Amino acid sequence: MKVFIVILNWNRPDDTLDCLKSVEKLQITNYKLQIVIVDNASSDDSVKLIRNFIKNRSNVEVVVNKVNIGFVGGNNVGISYSLDQGADYVMVLNNDTVVDKNLLTEFLKASKKYPKAGILSPKIYFAPGFEFHKDRYIKDNLGKVLWYAGGQIDWDNVYGKNRGVDEVDKGQYDKVEEIDFATGTCMFMSRKALENIGLFDKKYFMYYEDMDLSMRIKKADFKVLYIPSAIVWHKVAQSSGIGSGLNDYFTTRNRLLFGMRYAKLRTRVALYREALRFLLSGRVWQKKGVLNFYLGRFEKGSWH
Repeated sequence: MKVFIVILNWNRPDDTLDCLKSVEKLQITNYKLQIVIVDNASSDDSVKLIRNFIKNRSNVEVVVNKVNIGFVGGNNVGISYSLDQGADYVMVLNNDTVVDKNLLTEFLKASKKYPKAGILSPKIYFAPGFEFHKDRYIKDNLGKVLWYAGGQIDWDNVYGKNRGVDEVDKGQYDKVEEIDFATGTCMFMSRKALENIGLFDKKYFMYYEDMDLSMRIKKADFKVLYIPSAIVWHKVAQSSGIGSGLNDYFTTRNRLLFGMRYAKLRTRVALYREALRFLLSGRVWQKKGVLNFYLGRFEKGSWH
């Protein structure tokens, strides 16, 4: 049994090395672990620092992209590499995470129990100090504040929501369940499902690609499951910045792309109306996102 972990790096070597250190503590029983670090054309000394760190480790490979091909392209490079190397399972993992030592053993147990699972998704806490509302919590709660306990899609507005966000974990989400989507922060995927439906759709570049992949998995008759015994901590929004121009552009364009593919007619009409409003009075990158959607400019599009 071969499990590959794909970790994407872009100008954040410290996060990547912290993530790697936690991955190295994973319990390994009855499977072989390989780690693929994909560097997305970092402009700093990321590659040098990562290579120095892994030089005596035979189960870690670094793949360097010549240009930044986004979250989607970078992870697709790692997933393709993993499948070519004979992976039975591929786990995409954000580099701004720290994992529990039992993460993979819990996923593998669940895979055995639920053979129709195409994607397994963990319970994700805010890393201590990275909560949205830091003053809400007592010290004992830190590390137990939920960021994600399964993904829900608000189909009326075509937004993905993280169930349980900002709640202190008191066991309220401790049941294995089918969910609307698995977050791209950590997705444990079976080879069988990936061979059936393909990789992330490169049109998205970043944002909504995890929801799109989850939808395609379900349409191919696989399940997307939340596994609460699999635990990850997340240093939230390290790369893209909430409310930034990047966020405006890719959320606006990709929400239209996703909604027009999967939402009901009534919702698609509402999206058209909202797109027109953005064109007339939206922020600069919202306008560009709408324009690029209608002009068919996907992948990186107009983003500088």
